[in-house]
Amino acid sequence: MGSGMPNARPPSGWEQTNLAGLADYVNGFAFNESYWSAEGLPIVRIAQITGSQGIVDRYQGPLPDTYRLDDGDLIFSWSGTLAVVRWHAGPAWLNQHLFKVVPRQGVDRDLLFHLLQASVAEMNKRTHGSTMKHIKRGELREFSVSLPVDAAEQQALAEVLNTLDTTIRQTEAIIEKLKQVKQGLLHDLLTRGIDANGELRPPQSQAPHLYKDSPLGWIPREWEAVRMAEAIRELGQGWSPDCPPEPAAADRWGVLKTTAIVWDGYADHENKALPATLQPRPGLEVAPEDILITRAGPKERVAVVAYVAHTRPRLMISDKMYRLRLREADVPAYFALALSSQYAQAAVKRTISGMADSQTNISQPIIRMIQVMRPPTDEQRAISLRAVALADQLQAEQGQLTALGSLKIGLMDDLLTGRVRVTPLLDAAAHA
Repeated sequence: MGSGMPNARPPSGWEQTNLAGLADYVNGFAFNESYWSAEGLPIVRIAQITGSQGIVDRYQGPLPDTYRLDDGDLIFSWSGTLAVVRWHAGPAWLNQHLFKVVPRQGVDRDLLFHLLQASVAEMNKRTHGSTMKHIKRGELREFSVSLPVDAAEQQALAEVLNTLDTTIRQTEAIIEKLKQVKQGLLHDLLTRGIDANGELRPPQSQAPHLYKDSPLGWIPREWEAVRMAEAIRELGQGWSPDCPPEPAAADRWGVLKTTAIVWDGYADHENKALPATLQPRPGLEVAPEDILITRAGPKERVAVVAYVAHTRPRLMISDKMYRLRLREADVPAYFALALSSQYAQAAVKRTISGMADSQTNISQPIIRMIQVMRPPTDEQRAISLRAVALADQLQAEQGQLTALGSLKIGLMDDLLTGRVRVTPLLDAAAHA
């Protein structure tokens, strides 16, 4: 598969053609405000096929069937965002800047979807750096593809890729569900905690005798609301020398980038190598059980918290982050959760509300003044272990999704070029 470059000869029983030869590409209707209505079939634009926006406008009236969408139809976004999707949201009208892709006789629709999807990656390379990406209908002739002539082989090939797509969607659904569970569990852990039996305490509304009032609202009687200053043993920021963009080798010193601190955790590979002409500052080296907080940058990237469970050696914190080390009686993993909580983040956001979005920063006094809930040490540890278990489960599913994505890329390259044939599967089915 390519973009006008000569391809290897297709295998026996396959033919080489181009995207334009596989289908008719019908541009959507040029709807304007005069057509919009609260009734009728929805109007589908790019935002609806990418999922960034729900249905906004409808049209109630007649149009040629060429502009009508039904379940299973293929849509190719050729302007602005290059993408191909299957439509599965019922009857609708297609807006301009989108093609309805109608396969020609002898072309399996599911296989066409996968061929288009693979070609979109090539199209994005061609338009890389453009402020407005678009592919003209005539340019589709420049994207070469190969496919089996036999309908049964086309269908079997598409079925393999469809099955993998289904597994990917199921894994994505599991991840979204785990994210929702994680959010709810963290809220419960940070407001109700874990009792002596290892269970979540009942909520205050069901067991008011287990709670007391505090500046942060109702908290378990064994807890206290404290300023971070009462837990911090050491608070400092780092050093930002001029460094090349490449990460440091395992045996060399490096400086962490702020992208090492994300809500999903600490990423030690996000660093820059310290030039050989500069001496490292070992006192700034990050260590397990440190808490890192972004100090300055765009508003959405300030006060991001990450707990360092483990790290490679010889990495220093930069000037754009704080490193917190706590007193011995407190559990850093718990306090990282507390600093990530809605109430702690809301307190920080209030302090930077008047600053420009691109130039925000938080001071050390602000960090020290943040109020958090402090359970007894054993309960801090129990809460953090429960949160880590769920985070590990989520990370495992995300790793599985990454592996499936890599598998799909490899399978598409093998199957859609005929390098690997599904013919043996068809022969086995015929003799079963």
